[in-house]
Amino acid sequence: MNEAKTMVELVSKIQREGNWQELIEKIPYAKFIGISVLSMGDEIIFKMDPLPSNTGNPVLPALHGGVIAGFMETAATLNMMMRLDVVQVPKIIDLTVDYLRSGAMKDTYATCILNRQGRRVANVQVLAWQKNRETPIASARAHFLFDDDE
Repeated sequence: MNEAKTMVELVSKIQREGNWQELIEKIPYAKFIGISVLSMGDEIIFKMDPLPSNTGNPVLPALHGGVIAGFMETAATLNMMMRLDVVQVPKIIDLTVDYLRSGAMKDTYATCILNRQGRRVANVQVLAWQKNRETPIASARAHFLFDDDE
């Protein structure tokens, strides 16, 4: 219970100050796959580094599809927390990923669009790319459930 309260206080502080990298540093998976966040005006861009542990096919070499999906899910979750001032991590209902091309071992970026928000459910669309946005490597749709308390 004390850890949960501490995390809520941390998220509230980060939302006030806008230093989202501080929260990412507290998420072991986000650190493990090399996620960082860039704020460009009103746009939030998530970045994943091409770490050796993110390799799926060493022959190509290419990013692991599960790492791409995990990156996109994490980006969607953080985006909602940033945009909606949600202090509790929302629960994922489902995530659908469309893999459009192989992800090379290079920096990967993602942006999110909050398509619909109900009282307890939100839908987020995520686009991941490497060279430019016009040639995405994957797109995803995620549905999240918020606690009744929020």
